[in-house]
Amino acid sequence: MPPHASPTRRQFLSTAVPFIVSAATLGRAGAVSPNAKVQLACIGVGGQGTSNLRALMADERVQVVAICDVDSKHAAAAAKLAGLPESAIFKDFREVLARSDVDAVMNATPDHWHSNVAIAAAKAGKDLFSEKPLGASIVEGRAICRAVEENKRVLQCGTWRRSGMKVRMACERVRNGYIGELKEIEIGVPGKFAIRGGHTGLEATEPVPAHLDYAMWLGPAAEQPYTAARCHFNFRWIEAYAPGYITDWGAHFLDVAQWGAGMDDTTPTEVSATEVKRRSAGIYDAAESFRIEYQYNNGVRIVMSSTEDKTKWGTRFIGSEGWIYTEAEVLKASDDAILRAKLKDSDVKLYESKNHHRNFIDAVYSRGRTAATAEIAQRAATTCHIGAISAVLKRPLKFDPKAERFENDDQANQMLLRPMREAWKIA
Repeated sequence: MPPHASPTRRQFLSTAVPFIVSAATLGRAGAVSPNAKVQLACIGVGGQGTSNLRALMADERVQVVAICDVDSKHAAAAAKLAGLPESAIFKDFREVLARSDVDAVMNATPDHWHSNVAIAAAKAGKDLFSEKPLGASIVEGRAICRAVEENKRVLQCGTWRRSGMKVRMACERVRNGYIGELKEIEIGVPGKFAIRGGHTGLEATEPVPAHLDYAMWLGPAAEQPYTAARCHFNFRWIEAYAPGYITDWGAHFLDVAQWGAGMDDTTPTEVSATEVKRRSAGIYDAAESFRIEYQYNNGVRIVMSSTEDKTKWGTRFIGSEGWIYTEAEVLKASDDAILRAKLKDSDVKLYESKNHHRNFIDAVYSRGRTAATAEIAQRAATTCHIGAISAVLKRPLKFDPKAERFENDDQANQMLLRPMREAWKIA
């Protein structure tokens, strides 16, 4: 090879392993040696993916070795950020997972790709930082959980509020009765799509740009004509890929609700979506405004509503003796004494993580649990999905958390798994 020639991908794959030793090969029983860095591949490096890349690069225990994205512009920018050569850039995630020098994967693909990438990564022996919702459907999420468990992998879901001190403080005070008996949880999410790029969803079909592998972007989803309005950030407003804010923000806030209510191992058993409004034309057909009521077996109710009032965005726990509200770094209560109170030695102390990305790397080394495990993420995502299904069917539903199926409802149960093209169906 001439001195300045770029190696081919095949040559890079064959020569990379001797120079970059997999940390997993230096440890015992899947653990990473304390003296080795975690070799990380990043799959999906758009906005959230790049944010995750930056956060993981900030951890001195991480070495990024590969970038994968169907958009070559996204990939090139991320590779430059990570200081990687062109030979470390891939379009097909399967090539990345075939590398023996990759210990862990950051998965920030669009929702309809989450399960395919996560399951394949777990089966390939890679640990996972995987974005929310865990899967694009209930069946997909359960398949991820199964793959993670069977292959003894570590998974951190991107529901980062689990690593927020004020969120944890709120949930601990709820769990320990500082607002009395928990009665209701109010959740507010945006009531209008935050569409990026000036798109309307009414755009005409256009040629696929050279920098995008559109067929790979669609992947498991049905074939559709290309328009820039469909891809990247704005996919979340299209029902075929995601049910709008029901999972986009609901995955965060319903997760907080589950944590505070002590329901991480289950879900609500009844759901009813009402006041559902969708756009009358264009590709952005997810529910844009809604009110979804959930009921747990113990009588606690969740009400998630879309609203333009930003002060209501977040999670409010209402008890028999007061309320407490949290969202990211905001923590409020009906009485400041609730916030000032110090937990007693006998009180329940919740899992503590101070940094969501570092917590993931901690677990890669220790083989211990993360702040947002696959099982926790599955229950939060399932709560989102049953709400989205009720919104589509326009009627109340009863759900069995243990079986993860609707009770005596064939039509609803047909929606437990999103339609997937044959080549990408999960096993």
